[in-house]
Amino acid sequence: MTGTAAPAFADPKHARHLLRQMLRVRRLEEKCVQLYSEAKIRGFLHVYIGEEAVATGVMATLQPEDAVLATYREHGHALLRGVAAGAILAEMYGHQEGCCRGRGGSMHLFDAATRFYGGNAIVAGGLPLAVGLALADKLAGRRRVTACFFGEGAVAEGEFHESLNLAALWQLPVLFCCENNLYAMGTALRRSESQTDIALKAAAYEIPAWAVDGMDVLAVEEAARRATDAVRAGGGPHFLELRTYRFRAHSMFDPERYRDKAEVAEWLERDPIDHLRSALEAAGQLRKKDWDAIQREVDAEVQAAVDFAEAGTPEPTDELTRFVYSERSAP
Repeated sequence: MTGTAAPAFADPKHARHLLRQMLRVRRLEEKCVQLYSEAKIRGFLHVYIGEEAVATGVMATLQPEDAVLATYREHGHALLRGVAAGAILAEMYGHQEGCCRGRGGSMHLFDAATRFYGGNAIVAGGLPLAVGLALADKLAGRRRVTACFFGEGAVAEGEFHESLNLAALWQLPVLFCCENNLYAMGTALRRSESQTDIALKAAAYEIPAWAVDGMDVLAVEEAARRATDAVRAGGGPHFLELRTYRFRAHSMFDPERYRDKAEVAEWLERDPIDHLRSALEAAGQLRKKDWDAIQREVDAEVQAAVDFAEAGTPEPTDELTRFVYSERSAP
């Protein structure tokens, strides 16, 4: 008796690229946890472990001229947007070699060169900024997309409703990406919202919106490409509710007493990296030696980033007040 062969991927090279991108985020975040435990990273730390398919799938559809905004759980977004892993870790170390000279830390990564505008620590704080960037693009006649990532906890904030309303009213080129991991810090979505279908809330503002399996990177990419293509073509704002799950606590300070262990275990079975790797292997499109090579390359990148951060230096105290005012001379 012969078993049924697993379906092959139409573009296995691209699928392997997505797998590698997710692994880059996972390994960087795992290293952050280790460095935080060693007190080399201080302050707050929120990792993206479990949610890698969301940022990976959406970022695959964006162009260099597009803008990206994220929350304080943004290390993976910054990495996938093109910010060097070394600059990210150096920023967390508080070293001047970091992407913000060590002044922002984990929650405030920023890089103008890659048009990555945060790293916003205020819940829903990135939404009005995204509307402003998109308004500027529309007024200037630029065919750009502003992608804004935020958690479902932002839905309870006034900025969420104000931003969606204005984006729809003015038909702005924004892609709203709600990373619904079911828990705004320690509060379950069902305990804070009478209507838990967030895509339906967005649709109430006359914005095309739909929910996506945020644990399936290919499904995320397909939905995001459909949305970004429409936004870029002048179709106004679009909204994706990406249903995902964080495998670790809200932050390194979180005792995590609000989630049932059985629920966490159930979601762990849907690990986006394991699922894509297994599917590629079953289709005969990912050999063990290829997977081993990907892991070695990623591990080497992360280790090089650690070495770069370790070799960094704190900013001199005589520059404490630098950047309070712009250094650009008046025209």
